[in-house]
Amino acid sequence: MRLGTRDGSLQAEVIKGVLDEIKATDMSQPPAYSTTFLHRKIRHLLGKDPFKEIKSEYNQIALGLYPELKKTVENSKDPLWTAARLAIAGNVIDFGIFTSVDIIGTIEKALHNPLTVDAYASFKDASDESPEMLYLLDNAGEIVFDRLLIEVLTGMGKKVTAVVKGEPVLNDSTMDDAREVGLTEVCEVIDNGSDCIGTILEFTPPEFNRIFESSGFIISKGQGNFETLWDTGSADGKEVFFLFQSKCDVVSKELGASKGSMLLIKA
Repeated sequence: MRLGTRDGSLQAEVIKGVLDEIKATDMSQPPAYSTTFLHRKIRHLLGKDPFKEIKSEYNQIALGLYPELKKTVENSKDPLWTAARLAIAGNVIDFGIFTSVDIIGTIEKALHNPLTVDAYASFKDASDESPEMLYLLDNAGEIVFDRLLIEVLTGMGKKVTAVVKGEPVLNDSTMDDAREVGLTEVCEVIDNGSDCIGTILEFTPPEFNRIFESSGFIISKGQGNFETLWDTGSADGKEVFFLFQSKCDVVSKELGASKGSMLLIKA
């Protein structure tokens, strides 16, 4: 909240608003669902996006790392494997959960340690076979790491459509972030018309839902997307892969993983 204001009275008003939203929380829904309404309330009370400055700051930090990371991908024996690992590493940039992040340490971990769940073989097969794919982005800053993976995929001749949020929520990527990091020059970028954490198809517009439903191969970044889309996949004839780090006890327990685990999961 202090990202948004130093006004003590406004902070108190925001706290009251958040407590009211918590009282109305539907506990049958995934955390991303209820948290969406909390942050919508905060933005309404503050009258602005409290994460705007830090999003741009971490876009620039990640862009500073981009040239060296690009070389790492290009010089690797399997650029797709390396870029996928880096995309998972980038998911550590999440100021909805963390107050500070160790980007370099996380990159080293991603490149040299095994994933807790690793469906890379299936991911590679699907990437080889699919001419088109929908790429659901997560956070600003992280979007630069996603650009590395998208560049590998487009280099394989794939048509990638990347998806940002329609409106600000937490430090999730919007079209402004996609432009800032040059992703709009790499692939088509669309917004999902929503300010929800994750992708809640109940609240996305029909035009996005049609694109989602017609997509046979989906790359889904971040824990919020995992929470809201986990039941989408083989039952719908889709190849859906979740690339993220487990950031809370509830999800970690559900997956039988420790908090901070790096994951590449096939739905």
